[in-house]
Amino acid sequence: MDIPISSRDFHCLQLACVALGLVAGSVIIGISVSKAAAAMGGVFIGAAVLGFLILAYPFLKARFNLDHILSTIGSLRIHPHPGPDHGEGRSSTNGNKEGARSSLSTVSRTLEKLKPGTRGAEEC
Repeated sequence: MDIPISSRDFHCLQLACVALGLVAGSVIIGISVSKAAAAMGGVFIGAAVLGFLILAYPFLKARFNLDHILSTIGSLRIHPHPGPDHGEGRSSTNGNKEGARSSLSTVSRTLEKLKPGTRGAEEC
């Protein structure tokens, strides 16, 4: 059972849903006490913004020629520059591993000092 609906009515319904989402999200954030409730308000606002973008996409596509912009963005490539030569025959990954081991041993020594049993033994 399909009910015919005009394009204008459909766009008005979309706009009403966007407005309702913005109002609901703002009210939820405004009266929320907990962070979880405020996050839920943010979800409502995010959904409303997404609905607005879906509603405005045909206009934006026609106005700003988004097909050209999106294809240009899609063809961008990142060209990494080679890193500095370490000269000692070591690769940069070995240096990073040694640095990680050094900081890991520092953390281990600090944790050993903070253990309750070892602190009492040092003070005697």
